Amino acid sequence: MKRRNLFAGAAGLAAAAGLPPALAATATASPSTFVLVHGAWHGGWCWARVAARLRAAGHTVFTPTLTGLGERRHLISPQVNLDTHIDDVVNVLQFEDLERVVLVGHSYAGIVISGVADRAAARLRQLVFLDALLLEPGKSLFSDFPAAVVEQRLKAIRETGGGVGAAAALPPSAFGVKDPADAAWVASHLTPQPVGTYLQPLLLKSPLGNGLPKTYIECTGDPIATLEPTKARVRADAGWQLRTLATGHDAMVTAPGPLATLLADLAATPSSS
Repeated sequence: MKRRNLFAGAAGLAAAAGLPPALAATATASPSTFVLVHGAWHGGWCWARVAARLRAAGHTVFTPTLTGLGERRHLISPQVNLDTHIDDVVNVLQFEDLERVVLVGHSYAGIVISGVADRAAARLRQLVFLDALLLEPGKSLFSDFPAAVVEQRLKAIRETGGGVGAAAALPPSAFGVKDPADAAWVASHLTPQPVGTYLQPLLLKSPLGNGLPKTYIECTGDPIATLEPTKARVRADAGWQLRTLATGHDAMVTAPGPLATLLADLAATPSSS
């Protein structure tokens, strides 16, 4: 009885905070632990709006910033690669003593959380790929990019790498961020992406996802061409749950309310328990 009253109180607080009813209702269930991993050029900062909503609904949320990006940009170096970023997230799981985590990866971080699941599946209960990239084991990020895109990125790295082999950030419009205030905020926070993350292959010991439930959230506004092979792969595989959001690629910026509601809903489904 005390447990039920506690959650009922959490639901009331969430509703009072102005959350959508669907998200406020998740506070009546057992709260979940989310680890939200950002994509290329971004940082943990980009999840602020989503994290605030999930926390108001009673969930625990971590938004780590990967090495060399965001407030950790001073750590960028030629040695930062995909393994570095996988280790970043694995270490959060380990040192925060996290269990039964809903692990969410946006864009480039789809590759990162694939590696995390391979190394730390026992700490996870569900994977969510938000408009994310997938790689076949043994391939690098550049392996599946069109040749013209690879050459464009390498040219930018040569011209602006600053001696650390970093790829300059794309403009906010490339991520579907069109609101002027949001675009200014995003542009002021984007930082160069370590080139090692493009070049290092993804190496997995187990099949992608390591047997965990997998959901792919497709952002249907302003689709990004480089994601189409991944989306075709997901649609053709019955092992995936597919959901959609009618917004641009940076859904955590452009549609934080619907995204938070969807994540809470996915965490509450029996298949992820």
